[in-house]
Amino acid sequence: MADGGLTVIDGSQLRSVDLSLPESSATLTGARVIELAESRASSSLFGLALPETLKSAALLRLNIDAGSFSGTELDEDEAAAWLKDLVNAIADELKDEPLVVAILDGNTLRLFLEDEDDFAMLAENLFTDLDTEDKGKLRKNEICNALAHMGVEMGIPPVSEFPQLNDILKKHGAEGEEELGQAQFAQVLQPVMQEIAEALTAKHVVVIQNIEIINGSKIRKILADEKQLTNVIEKILHEEEGGERNMGEIRGFLEKNGKEFGLPPSKDDEAVVLLYDGMFSEVENRDNAARLEKEESVVLMKEILEKFAEQLEASPVFHDLDN
Repeated sequence: MADGGLTVIDGSQLRSVDLSLPESSATLTGARVIELAESRASSSLFGLALPETLKSAALLRLNIDAGSFSGTELDEDEAAAWLKDLVNAIADELKDEPLVVAILDGNTLRLFLEDEDDFAMLAENLFTDLDTEDKGKLRKNEICNALAHMGVEMGIPPVSEFPQLNDILKKHGAEGEEELGQAQFAQVLQPVMQEIAEALTAKHVVVIQNIEIINGSKIRKILADEKQLTNVIEKILHEEEGGERNMGEIRGFLEKNGKEFGLPPSKDDEAVVLLYDGMFSEVENRDNAARLEKEESVVLMKEILEKFAEQLEASPVFHDLDN
């Protein structure tokens, strides 16, 4: 998907990855197999550098200690089996905790550059935003700040993911203290954006977004573990003497503390409020104020969690962690 939109990486992209071993691989070390798995996964995920947390979680799924496994010598069959298991573990981890990425390929920048009016408006808005003292002048080195102001949403990768940006700025004289008027600012900005677009066309940049996808995976893990499920339900019910709660109290507790159990936060999110409304309307019709016996509360809580897991799997909630 081109920049201007977001792509969800949920592991499905890895289900048909090439798992063949390199030639002359009669004996491989565990470290080399891990490297191959990460490389094959990255290639199938638009060149994304796999986060360390993802790599560690995949190893943990297979009960692999990276230190001891790295030095292990594997024959061809063992290496092939481990390669398959490692890639599948990465895919499974992404299924449970998908990533949201922006793939920057220069398209958004080209849209601005190809329309004179759009580019003029963009340059004017950037100039106005950066000219905080209303002097009508900006230093050349403010071009870098203008690009940062545009950000990923407008197709500009962060410097950490696009180190050649400094060379592009230098090449086009977008450095130093010389002051520019608005028209001059636009004249310097345009070729910089053009070269960034060309560089991104040649090699896309993938940027992970700070967005959590809540898809019910955590709830399903709780439901599959009887001990963990019991602990969660007791935590929900323990605040009331005798474990009695009514429906309204159960909903209030989940809305306030549900993130701990894999539920989306409902504060200021109309879609999530509607999700809660739908979930509780599906539960057996009861008087919201009526007290529930502890055993009845336990059964009801399990039913509620099951319904949340089912609904979130069908319609995941995207939670922007920056807001």
